[in-house]
Amino acid sequence: MLNSLLMAGAGLGFIFLMTCLGASTVFVFRKATLGPMHQIFLGFAAGVMVAASIWSLLLPAIEQADAQGLMPGWVPAAGGFVLGVLFLLALDNITPHLHPFANTREGPASMSKRTTLLISAVTLHNIPEGMAVGLSFALAGQSGDPAMYASAFALALGIGIQNFPEGAAISLPLLKDGISRRRAFGLGCASGAVEPLFGALAVALAWLISPLMPWLLSFSAGAMIYVVVEELIPEAQLEEHPHAGTLGFAAGFLIMMVLDVALG
Repeated sequence: MLNSLLMAGAGLGFIFLMTCLGASTVFVFRKATLGPMHQIFLGFAAGVMVAASIWSLLLPAIEQADAQGLMPGWVPAAGGFVLGVLFLLALDNITPHLHPFANTREGPASMSKRTTLLISAVTLHNIPEGMAVGLSFALAGQSGDPAMYASAFALALGIGIQNFPEGAAISLPLLKDGISRRRAFGLGCASGAVEPLFGALAVALAWLISPLMPWLLSFSAGAMIYVVVEELIPEAQLEEHPHAGTLGFAAGFLIMMVLDVALG
């Protein structure tokens, strides 16, 4: 168990670090944008998350449920998936937030500053990502299979890559709003803190109540698919030439699928 916790900590630490690296772009760029590259990153992130939802979360959830023999494998997979979607939908409706690239406000009417709304939006996205990485390492720890650890690290790599532009999407607009570079970096970095927090919580639940694992895995998958369809894909198609986002999605899906199948 200790080895599993250490590896989970390494994976969660990596995705948090990537958010901070993205936020550090305030010390490099003067403009509050990454340019057309953000479409590719957003599409790539969407592809990674869809592939991870299938191969790293839903299929293992079905296998785990079948192994437990308590009910048909599709029941916790479908039930957890629906709960994950409803959970993010509820958070979306009760939390005022601002989408970085679309620049549109959602949720209840709020007088909160743009800074607060931007961080709220990214925080909502990061909850299922942190859970997915944490659960992947917990699953690997319970099985003891080195291939599953490799798959968990592949998932952390994919999530980490998409966290880089996400951190930049927080810090660069804050710089444009007149906030100092140091504070913009700190806020951008802090937006990713929810990932290791929820990742650690998911690991603890998985170890303490192991029959919940299929439900937790599919819950995370449902929450991630919600983020992909609600946020990432639409934002990847906002610019004049949306093909970059589409190709990014295909690349992310393909890479994540190959890593998961080849290493698993």
